[in-house]
Amino acid sequence: NKKEKSRRATTISFINLAFLTLLVLIISLSFGGITATNSQRNEAEMFEHWLVENGKNYNGLGEKERRFIVFKDNLKRIKEHNSDPNHSCQRGLNQFSDLTADEFRSIYLGGKMDKKSVSDVALRYQYKEGDILPDEVDWRKRGAVVPRVKTQGDCGGCWAFAATGAVESINQITTGELISLSEQELLDCDRTDNFGYIGGGAVWAFDFIVSNDGIVTDEVYPYTGNDTAACKAIEMPATRVVTINGREVVPVNDEMSLKKAVAHQPITVMTSAANMSDYTSGVYKGPCSNLGGDHNVIIVGYGTSSDEGDYWLIRNSWGPGWGEGGYLRLQRNFHEPTGKCSVAMAPVYPIKWKSSSDLLSPSVFKLVLLFAFQLISLVLL
Repeated sequence: NKKEKSRRATTISFINLAFLTLLVLIISLSFGGITATNSQRNEAEMFEHWLVENGKNYNGLGEKERRFIVFKDNLKRIKEHNSDPNHSCQRGLNQFSDLTADEFRSIYLGGKMDKKSVSDVALRYQYKEGDILPDEVDWRKRGAVVPRVKTQGDCGGCWAFAATGAVESINQITTGELISLSEQELLDCDRTDNFGYIGGGAVWAFDFIVSNDGIVTDEVYPYTGNDTAACKAIEMPATRVVTINGREVVPVNDEMSLKKAVAHQPITVMTSAANMSDYTSGVYKGPCSNLGGDHNVIIVGYGTSSDEGDYWLIRNSWGPGWGEGGYLRLQRNFHEPTGKCSVAMAPVYPIKWKSSSDLLSPSVFKLVLLFAFQLISLVLL
């Protein structure tokens, strides 16, 4: 009887243990299901809020459901990035959060260049041993950058915005007037080497402005984002308020020469921007290609962060809601000659002479003055 009672007690204990284990497992799975459901609900709520905030409205059948899947993938990538303490920059949701990487690249990255366009390197800003440069520069604080960060919209017209931004700055530096210029004129009218909303290069836009005897304001020729518009600039020759005299290329693959150039004026560059779509803050250190760029932007300064190191201050054309109020801080003093994200591969800037004497080099100007004095002497004798 004792053995039988003991066996029964052991059996009951085993059954109770098995039942308790099963109960714990069921509860655990239930909580897991609740957590997963809550997570899905939170993602759905975030998506709905994001749709309203960004003015999104999908008309295609099943398009909203497809965009929600892309949104969740991007959100997951953002969370994984921001949870890594080794990253110096932060990522976040913005107007591009419903796009795949391929979609973003095909729509917004229209920067183009060829080797010939950056072959005529000038020595104006070539860095020489002993050159003393400022530790930091910010052309916004000097009043040479239009405060309103512009947006290129759903097109590859970054080249036009980079070109006008650089011309706006050099015009202010030389004349004291800060005038906002027309990207739409470039997109509509500059079709020799550039391709409108499909893409182009700031270097060719500078050539167009020279040959066109200037460019109009964006008040006169406002941005529409309409790729089918015909060129209207021929109707407004009297309103071409800003001119430049040419353009030059900073010594390529040389960050010190680029630094010297930026110390004198904002510089247009090509950068590899395919992985920058969800950048929100900090010094960006990749990932990106260091072998060639796909996006035109303007370097408007540089500096050093005590926590994140040296950086370039870059003005983008994706609106003030992107990045740090429309700006990006990109790693400077990179260990490769091309610069981080290829930033030093194709730096170009517009030239605007301050006075007629700037038409001549110092040596030629001295010769002209000497000849003038000799001519005056002969007349007096």
